[in-house]
Amino acid sequence: MLEITVTLDSHLEEPLYLQLYSFLKKEMVEGRLTPDTKLPSKRKLSTHLGISQTTVETAYQQLIAEGYVKSEPRKGLFVNKLEMDIFPIKKEHVAARDNFQQSPLPNSIIVDFGHGNIALNEFPFSIWRKLTIQSLYEEESHLLLSGHRQGDLPLRVEIAKYLYQSRGVRCEPDQIIIGAGTQYMVTFLTMLLGRERVYAMENPGFHRSREAFRDQGVKLLGISLDQDGIKMEDLRESEATVAYVTPSHQFPLGMVMPISRRMELLKWANETDSFIIEDDYDGEFRYTGRPIPSLQGLDHQGRVIYLGTFSKSLIPSLRISFMVLPPPLLSRYQNRFSIYKQTVSRLHQQTLYLFMNEGHWSRHLQKMRTTYRRKQSTLLTLITEKFGNQVTVIGVDSGLHILLEVHNSMTESELINHAEKVGVKVYPTSVYYDVNTYSLNPMVLIGYGGVTESEIHNGITLLQKAWELF
Repeated sequence: MLEITVTLDSHLEEPLYLQLYSFLKKEMVEGRLTPDTKLPSKRKLSTHLGISQTTVETAYQQLIAEGYVKSEPRKGLFVNKLEMDIFPIKKEHVAARDNFQQSPLPNSIIVDFGHGNIALNEFPFSIWRKLTIQSLYEEESHLLLSGHRQGDLPLRVEIAKYLYQSRGVRCEPDQIIIGAGTQYMVTFLTMLLGRERVYAMENPGFHRSREAFRDQGVKLLGISLDQDGIKMEDLRESEATVAYVTPSHQFPLGMVMPISRRMELLKWANETDSFIIEDDYDGEFRYTGRPIPSLQGLDHQGRVIYLGTFSKSLIPSLRISFMVLPPPLLSRYQNRFSIYKQTVSRLHQQTLYLFMNEGHWSRHLQKMRTTYRRKQSTLLTLITEKFGNQVTVIGVDSGLHILLEVHNSMTESELINHAEKVGVKVYPTSVYYDVNTYSLNPMVLIGYGGVTESEIHNGITLLQKAWELF
C-alpha cells in the first residue's frame, strides 16, 4: 500500500476529512503524489490512520469532485495529471519543507480570500446525495425530458414561498423565471427590456454584470455612490430608463440602501416609466439588525425586476438563479420570448425542490448564517489586533466579503503582489469601477466564506508581514 503519513488533529476546528483532503491535495499539487498513482482503499487508509471510513470517503469524494483524482470502476482511485504551469511543483528536502509556511514559492497560495468561495465543509453532502438519487428514480423519468421554459413549477412554488417569508418579495410562481446564472439573466433582460434603452448601474458595481450589459451592445452609464447607495441626482440627470442596483448589500462597497433612498428610487422609476433591476445576490446574510425587505416588496407599480441566486447560499456550481418579472414584463416575455428553452438541468431543479420542500434549505441557511457570522467576527477581531488604525474596514453589515483600505503607501497592485509572495491571495477593487474612475485610496477585497478560521488567522498574520504593518 502507498504509505501516506499525515498527522490529523481531532482537537482542531477543521474537520478531519478536510485535514486529510488538504494534505492529499497539497501532495498532488507539489508533485509528491504523481499522476496515475493509485490511492489506498478507504478501508485500508482508515485502518492505517486510525480514522473512520466515512472520513476517508468524504475526503476522497471532495478530491474527485475537484478533479484531483479519478475513480476507475473495480480498480480504484488514481491521481489525475495536473496542469503544472498553474500548480508549480516544489521539489524540496525535508528541512526546507519545515519552512514552507514562512517562505512559500511565488504563486504558491496558502490562503485564498476569494469572495466567490463558500464553506464547503458545511455543505450537507449526504442529504444532497440522497435527494439527487431520489430524483433519478424511475417514477421521475419525466425529468429526463425538456421541462417548462420558466423552470419546473414545484421549484418556482417553493422559491415564491421562500422569497415572501424571508425577503418580503410579493410574487406568484408564474412570475418567476429560472436560469443559469446572473450573467445569463442580465443578458436575457436586455433582450426583454430592449437594447435601445439606456442602462445605468452603480459605480463601482459588479463587473461581470457590467460586461454582460456591454456585450449586448447597450449604452451603459456608471452612476456614482454616496453613503446610502446610488446617487439619485446623478441618476435623474442621466438618460437612463433602466437601473441595475444591489440595495441589500452594495457590491463591492457593502452599504445597505436605507428605506428613504429606496423610496426615491421607486419614485424615479414611476415618474420616468423606467425599470429597476434589483440584484439580491447575498441578501440572506445580514449580521446587524433585521434583514432588510426587498425593493420589490415596496413596489406597487410593477417597476422592479428581482434577481436572486443560490450560488452564495448553497453552491456556486449549481448555477441556479432566478428573476421575478413584474406583470407588464411578464406579458412581454410570454408573447415574445417563450421560444427560449430552460437552461438549468431538471435533475438539479428537482433536487433543489426536494431540499427546500423537506425543510433542509431553511436549516442549512440558518447554519450558514451562524458559520459566516462567526468567521466574520474572527476576521474583524484579527484585523483590529494585527493592523489597528493602519487599515480601514469597509462593508461589515452583511455579505461574505469586506474591503480593506491599507494605509501604508502601497498601490493596489503592490498590496496584491506582496500578499501573494507570502502565500495569500487577496483581490483588487479597481475592476469594479468604470473605466478611469478609480481614484480612491488603494483597497483590496477579502472574502471569508470559503476559508476556515485557522486559515483566517494564518492569512491575516501573513498579510501583516507582507504589508509591513507592525
